[in-house]
Amino acid sequence: MSADRYGRDVLANPRRAKPRAPEVAADRDLVVEDAATGFCGAIVGIEKSYSGDLVRLEDRHGATRVFLMHPAAFLIDGRPVTLVRPRSRGPQTPATTASGSRTVRPARARTARASRIFVEGVHDATLLERVWGDDLRVEGVVVESLDGLDNLADVLGVFGPAGHRRAGVLVDHLVAGSKEMRLTGDVGEHVLVCGHPFIDVWEAVKPASVGIRAWPKVPRGVDWKTGVCRELRWGTPQDGWRRVLSSVRSYADLEVDLLRSVEELIDFVTAADGDR
Repeated sequence: MSADRYGRDVLANPRRAKPRAPEVAADRDLVVEDAATGFCGAIVGIEKSYSGDLVRLEDRHGATRVFLMHPAAFLIDGRPVTLVRPRSRGPQTPATTASGSRTVRPARARTARASRIFVEGVHDATLLERVWGDDLRVEGVVVESLDGLDNLADVLGVFGPAGHRRAGVLVDHLVAGSKEMRLTGDVGEHVLVCGHPFIDVWEAVKPASVGIRAWPKVPRGVDWKTGVCRELRWGTPQDGWRRVLSSVRSYADLEVDLLRSVEELIDFVTAADGDR
């Protein structure tokens, strides 16, 4: 009997099935790439159609497009994934808020206090809303952006801090000898300045939560956010911020220095005399 020139029968066993792409919840602000077209953007919504669920993506220029949520139709960091609708949690109420505080029900927003918390920029304000939003609404605390710490003196001059109208100020890179320390050195008795040592509030998000080993070292003279995005190949600072914000689910994703400062500021502004 002659030997089989081609080895075993290639049709004797079926081919192994290709590994299935992992399913990923299509959470808002998650950055994905459409595998077919290369369009990359953040998820801004899910829509229904006769053909199935559609996901709407917004790119860094503000342009939006919709795509069918086919299996393995999208890429995250170059790897195929299948987007699925986020699971509905139903009517259950979580026992704690994102900040770790016990949930208050009914959690109706309180009328805003006279006291305020001021932060350096929009990213700081958005991050506080993500983690402490429920607490701030229950306490009636409004967070306002200074649009830069250089504006602090002018803002406080208009605000007029007093015993019943306190101002809490959250400051990035509040370390000895820094510009930030100089700008906040004389703010008055009804103002509390709390800060953290990180150059930017992005850096107050734990690297592991963002999926990196450590935040890059950016040379002096280079815009920090631009330098970080260049080193990590995240695109523009707008793209980078979407990645950072989407990685924060609760206080556990933030460094202790930021947590301590925000909690201290909330305690300060909610303890104002006559603040009703």
